[in-house]
Amino acid sequence: MTDTVSNTKTIQGRTGPWELVMGLEIHAQVASKAKLFSGAAVGFGAGPNEQVSLVDAGFPGMLPTLNKHCVEQAVKSGLGLKAQINLRSQFDRKNYFYPDLPTGYQISQLFYPIVGEGVVEVEAEDGSFFNVGIERLHLEQDAGKLIHDLSPTESFVDLNRAGTALMEIVSRPDIRSPDEAVAYVKKIRTILMYLGTCDGDMEKGNLRADVNVSVCRPGQYEKFKATGDFSHLGTRCEIKNVNSFRFISQAIQYEARRQIEILEDGGKIDQETRLYDPTAGETRSMRSKEEAMDYRYFPDPDLLPLELEQAWIDEIKAGLPELPDEKRRRLMSQYGLSQYDAVVLISDQAKADYFEQAAKGRDAKLVSNWVTNEVSARLAADGKDFSENTLPAAHVAQLVELIETNVISSKIAKEVFDHVWNGEGSPAEVVEKHGLKQVTDTGAIEKAVDDIIAANPDKAAAVAEKPQALGWFVGQVMKATGGKANPAAVNDILKAKLGL
Repeated sequence: MTDTVSNTKTIQGRTGPWELVMGLEIHAQVASKAKLFSGAAVGFGAGPNEQVSLVDAGFPGMLPTLNKHCVEQAVKSGLGLKAQINLRSQFDRKNYFYPDLPTGYQISQLFYPIVGEGVVEVEAEDGSFFNVGIERLHLEQDAGKLIHDLSPTESFVDLNRAGTALMEIVSRPDIRSPDEAVAYVKKIRTILMYLGTCDGDMEKGNLRADVNVSVCRPGQYEKFKATGDFSHLGTRCEIKNVNSFRFISQAIQYEARRQIEILEDGGKIDQETRLYDPTAGETRSMRSKEEAMDYRYFPDPDLLPLELEQAWIDEIKAGLPELPDEKRRRLMSQYGLSQYDAVVLISDQAKADYFEQAAKGRDAKLVSNWVTNEVSARLAADGKDFSENTLPAAHVAQLVELIETNVISSKIAKEVFDHVWNGEGSPAEVVEKHGLKQVTDTGAIEKAVDDIIAANPDKAAAVAEKPQALGWFVGQVMKATGGKANPAAVNDILKAKLGL
């Protein structure tokens, strides 16, 4: 089960090809200072059970009070997903027992979610685009956390997370490969981070995905799309709580292969919930898939239906920031960037903002290269995000200006950047301090060219028959001038002297 199938919609089995079909449920923790139905604080790093109200702990007689800010964040997210905002929604109780669920039920939205259907345009690895339908976005409260590794005989319960607001974003089964699944989660994460409705921190579990995987024979998916009849698709298995892009891809690849082997051996797929074990690189059965009726859903008697006013939704919509798709199109039209460069920049809001600060009046393509390559690489090497970047955008702008005005060459610019990154001052100060100005004096370059030609008459004579040997002379001149000679001037003078 080690075959790499991350970028293909079809996997070859022993008995022929199979197609992958996936739908994802993304759980995004709402960016809020308080929980969904209580005033208890939300935050990472508090001691066990330090952020728990009587409501979260399920004390008898405690009544939930809906947090308006969380509702606003859900509406904002729905608008960002180009989805329908439902003016009337309802909270339901999903009843099940688990030690970290003190009330014995989770407050969620099953029948009437706050956000309905939408669509997200996703950029694939090859630069093409595909659409993923959004079925719904609903609000629900998170459960607590069980800790099993503090004692060999006991488990501990931490209710800090209990009651934290989650948005569950449910997609249509429009995802056809592991790469598409990863690209989709990245896009949703980027949108929510632009909106400020979720911080997108997957390491802390603030954004995680349940991945529904099934396989079918070629042609069956097209029949499903034409009819909406799920019987054309295979039985799906749900992989719970996958919290990294790499694990999402690996889990899908393993699970698809597992299902194909079972089907080709004459077996059938049991609809079940599974977990991905990244150490073993495999999915394991967690429980058989319960039907909705087992949860005994019913409207929460302590919460009235949620009714929103269109004027309030319009007000939220008017205050939305520029979203990734709009920013990509604007960067391409305003700065003449390629689609690839624009997509790389908009993937991180801080990176895109930094680029725009540095690109004012400069060669935008050159600025983009420095931002996405050199600056990003240095931050990654230091284990930092772009939001933690302390290098002023003005320094990148000045570095590009020095290249554009031929004060330094692109090669020298890398040396200048090293000094700037190490805190030695602005690019102009570094160039002055280390004497890195480009030699543009043609007299000085001519002398270096004459000296090298005189020292290598045989090579000079051979250039007429072998013009590509000119590169050797260019290298020698650059070496003789400490890399400071203007490369264009070196080429022109060499060609004139050597008769090319």
